[in-house]
Amino acid sequence: MRIIFLTLIIVFGVYFSSCQSNQSSSNPNEHKVVVAEVLQASEYTYLRVNENDKELWMAVPKMDALAGETYYYDNAMPMTDFKSKDLNKTFKEILFLENLSKTPIVAGSEANKVNPHGTIPNTGNISEAQKPKVEKQEVVVEHNNGEISIAELFKNKEQYAGKTVKVKGKVVKYSPEIMSKNWIHLQDGTDFEGKFDLTITTSSTDVKVDDVVTLEGIVSINKDFGYGYFYEVLLEDAKILK
Repeated sequence: MRIIFLTLIIVFGVYFSSCQSNQSSSNPNEHKVVVAEVLQASEYTYLRVNENDKELWMAVPKMDALAGETYYYDNAMPMTDFKSKDLNKTFKEILFLENLSKTPIVAGSEANKVNPHGTIPNTGNISEAQKPKVEKQEVVVEHNNGEISIAELFKNKEQYAGKTVKVKGKVVKYSPEIMSKNWIHLQDGTDFEGKFDLTITTSSTDVKVDDVVTLEGIVSINKDFGYGYFYEVLLEDAKILK
């Protein structure tokens, strides 16, 4: 009898430990979806998916996906009445994600964070450190027509807040049609305390990666769109100057 009792204790202990381990690694925000339809556009892959018998549309940076595949995600940015120019299609509601996982997502993992620029952006008030990393490139740009450098803009951001300024640099990332705007990451080779990349919104589509462009827009500081879109400095509604 004593041996049976000890055996039961051991079995129960292993089971309890296993349950605790599973609970600690589970992710309460995780969603599991099955792909029903795939639409490929120039920058994004649009997926019609089923989640718990509910049909959803979602968009992720361009990826290979097939109908019938199962994916997981833990955060998304919802948008309503979003029109894709590439597809000439308006989605009544769509979820934007940075990426999808083919395996369940461990709670607390930094993987699969959502940001509008490839990044679009995690839901919730996500820290700057969780945004997609943009590598610093070797860029040499002459500022000879009234442009201010990116370093100067970050160094004296309060001075420029609300003002219209010109910047010149190399386009290192371009993400169209996010939150009804096109998003540019610009670098000019300057750096202030590790801040070398300027995010810019524009309605212009006449731009591509590796272009050297001059833009004029309004400086916003500490801009928080929610869903993880917080910007210390943002150049908004910029126009490309010829």
